[in-house]
Amino acid sequence: MAAAMLSTALPVMMKASKPSARSAKMSVARQTVRAPVRSASLSSRVSVSHIARVVRPVTALRSRSLVVRAAEDDEIPTLDWDPSDPSAFTLGILGDLHVDPRDLEHTFEGREHMKAILKDAPNAFLVSLGDLGESKDCTQTQQLYAGTSECFTLVREYLDGFGVPFNIVGGNHDLEGIDEFQTDEENLEAYLRILGKETPQFAHVVAPKTLIVGIGSTVFRDAPYTSHEVYVDEEQLKWFEETIKAHPAEDGWSIFCFSHAPIIGSALRVLQECHVVNGCCWLNHNDKVSSKKFIEIVRSNSSIKGWFSGHFHLSHDYEDSITFPGGNSRGSCVFAQTGVMTARSTRDGRRHSRLVRGNKDGFEVCTVDHGKGGVMRLDATVFYQDACIVDEEMLEQEGVSSCSVVHFAHPHEDYDHDQWFSAYVPEEDDGCYVQVSDMRSEQNPSGILNPEGSDVDFASRDAVCWWHMKDGAVLGGHNGMIIEYDPSTLAPLGMVVSRDELLNRRVAVIDDGWGTDALVLYDDETNDITVVQPNEDGSYWRKVVRNKMHRTREMRKMKAAKAWLAEQRGADSEVNVLSSYGPYKNTAGQVMGLTTKAINPKAKANA
Repeated sequence: MAAAMLSTALPVMMKASKPSARSAKMSVARQTVRAPVRSASLSSRVSVSHIARVVRPVTALRSRSLVVRAAEDDEIPTLDWDPSDPSAFTLGILGDLHVDPRDLEHTFEGREHMKAILKDAPNAFLVSLGDLGESKDCTQTQQLYAGTSECFTLVREYLDGFGVPFNIVGGNHDLEGIDEFQTDEENLEAYLRILGKETPQFAHVVAPKTLIVGIGSTVFRDAPYTSHEVYVDEEQLKWFEETIKAHPAEDGWSIFCFSHAPIIGSALRVLQECHVVNGCCWLNHNDKVSSKKFIEIVRSNSSIKGWFSGHFHLSHDYEDSITFPGGNSRGSCVFAQTGVMTARSTRDGRRHSRLVRGNKDGFEVCTVDHGKGGVMRLDATVFYQDACIVDEEMLEQEGVSSCSVVHFAHPHEDYDHDQWFSAYVPEEDDGCYVQVSDMRSEQNPSGILNPEGSDVDFASRDAVCWWHMKDGAVLGGHNGMIIEYDPSTLAPLGMVVSRDELLNRRVAVIDDGWGTDALVLYDDETNDITVVQPNEDGSYWRKVVRNKMHRTREMRKMKAAKAWLAEQRGADSEVNVLSSYGPYKNTAGQVMGLTTKAINPKAKANA
């Protein structure tokens, strides 16, 4: 397992240890003991509220940067769990609820499963990760149910029924009451009032020196691009950073964070055909600056031990459903995907919620499997104490000097599938990186990435290659698309070129003669060449999904137009609806020659 580094940690010193209940033969690495605890307070904007286990043996350990390993005949350490310990706590975590008043069987079944676990659990607290209502007409009103007062009221009654304190972070569907409320501010006010929240964010001390922090989406109508983006406003982000800083690891704090979507740099599984193409994978996905702020805060604050998110409707049965410190620098934080309760919402047939149990020594990340009667499965054990287990040979590796947390992954039989194709995440040693400047100057002066005679096909579904543009952008070919990746974390950002445009095309990176380069596409049969232009903000990925509120209103007008013409021409008439869209852009500085001819946006898909 990986162990994050602390700048204040003492060098690791190996010493012999006597056999114990935890380990008969493991070496122990010592590091700095945490400073005595002291009180700390949050920003005045948000108050701080106080308020049968089965362990399976670990047979394999995942690792990232610092390998944590035990000999085969060693007993694997497990968290000493005593419900009477004052530091013990239990967190129930619900993924996207998407409550539908017409179909509540699995929703209430899931509640009973979680209630049975939380009943009599020490310092129990429940967190809902948002997307509370179904984004459909559930009440025969021709209005979306999500984001309405009726939806909020039902969800409030539902969450009250768990019988433990709870809080919520807003998701991308929670302000969709576009017919009941005219503005995001009005919708947000109803969301907060009905659900008993003071602000979109929350912070609660659930046990001594254990803080949980949640941040929620506050933008839907005002989203400049896709309204499926989960956007945390500037005021919340500032509050979040100040709150984390006020609870440092040096004072003994352990912090668990919650948001609807994960953050850039978490390395959790995302779906390229869905969230990457839509530009809604990460918190503040479309904001180049604020989207990176979250991982910077994680890297700078080792008090952040866990971050839980939903949004993808995927289960916990993937290796990258949980990611550990290491890789592209994830601080001391374990990131975990949270699934859904209902068969309506799951993408892979599994119905899962999360459970976290911990104390002053560490915590366990578990799955509550609603498809198996609510049985609980141990997925990972995390220790944060002044001793950790390492291999002596790892000490010889450059940069490995200390550790602050140790992570043990608990594999299980449900990992035996890979039903949903994950987005490719480049790695420096994956063998797919192309140094374009070297290629252009030595091997291939023309800069062609798939020259004649090569077996590289950018329209294939395999990972082809990735490279840096001179302007710092990172692009790569995967799953029949060209994708842009974040330069800092190599997280996928969005689609640059679609599969249909790559068929039978060659791809080249050429010098533009002005100190930068250009990405171009061409074929062997014609003299046509396509320049893949960067966006005005310097990014390359295409923000192709427009705001849902505008799209909903447009579809209503199209439906009305179709019905109107059918009435004029006869009920049996086959009506073809076209739409005229704007704005229109070209490279000329005037509008002569532009057309506003209406199009059928589904024409290509249906062809």
